[in-house]
Amino acid sequence: MKTILVGVTGSIAAYKAADLVSQLTKKGYEVHVTMTDAARAFITPLTLQTLSRHNVVTDPFALTGTWEPGHIALADKADLLLVAPASANTIAALAHGFANNYLTEIALATRAPILIAPAMNGKMWEHPATRENVETLKSRGVQFIGPEAGLLACGYEGIGRLWPVDGIVARAEELLA
Repeated sequence: MKTILVGVTGSIAAYKAADLVSQLTKKGYEVHVTMTDAARAFITPLTLQTLSRHNVVTDPFALTGTWEPGHIALADKADLLLVAPASANTIAALAHGFANNYLTEIALATRAPILIAPAMNGKMWEHPATRENVETLKSRGVQFIGPEAGLLACGYEGIGRLWPVDGIVARAEELLA
């Protein structure tokens, strides 16, 4: 059984993580979830815990019940790190090697492939800083899926929507094959 670690970040699209986690679990993957503080403003850990059948980790300083640091244990266990939705803030943190939350700590420690599904306002996605951060991550082998164009939660029409969940699941399966 392959293990997928799903990182959920602060985006209105965070509610779609429930469908993503549910689909991956139904396909037989062992799914673990970590959420940033901003993600918890959009969806609760309890929802994702129920769908993944594992505790959702959010606190880098929480005791794990074992001697092994939790972020290292998950980083080692992951066959794929899937960040969906990925905010501009998290993409920047990953590009610059910040370890300021559980997700970014895991990303620095894992040797598993990383797949990022961005979701943000189109102006944020097209900003030169975001574009540079994406290119930096791509140069390190990080894979991206999306975003797609359409009506955005902010009311604008344009690029920035989270890629459809079915497509993210399919791409994750390709990377795990």
